[in-house]
Amino acid sequence: IHHHPQPYAFGYSVRDHHSAQHRQETTNGHGSVVGSYEFTDARGIARQVNYVADHAGFRAQVNTNEPGTSNQNPAAVHLNSYQPHVLRAVEPVHAHPVGVVAVSAVHRLGPRYGLEHDGYGYGVS
Repeated sequence: IHHHPQPYAFGYSVRDHHSAQHRQETTNGHGSVVGSYEFTDARGIARQVNYVADHAGFRAQVNTNEPGTSNQNPAAVHLNSYQPHVLRAVEPVHAHPVGVVAVSAVHRLGPRYGLEHDGYGYGVS
């Protein structure tokens, strides 16, 4: 049985003491989808994504204040970052050698429990 695409629309919003989430999406039943979602965490970090998916592909616009984001426009995504740019001095990293200690193999430590208890398991006694 083949079912033809049907138009739909949905959305939700959730908010508690620590965060907020919202989403909405609609389609015309002919392959075009328009929607958005947004979240804000307890630290005030927010991201809003508005998107369109249709015969021309998936396109999204991201608005955020997330640290470390910058507008690089990968693919058809437009990232609008309003995070202030902070220049920080980078401390050099100095590697130190790690010592290796030889350990002898242990064949059996005593009674065993778990998946192979009482003869049940994967053939391991």
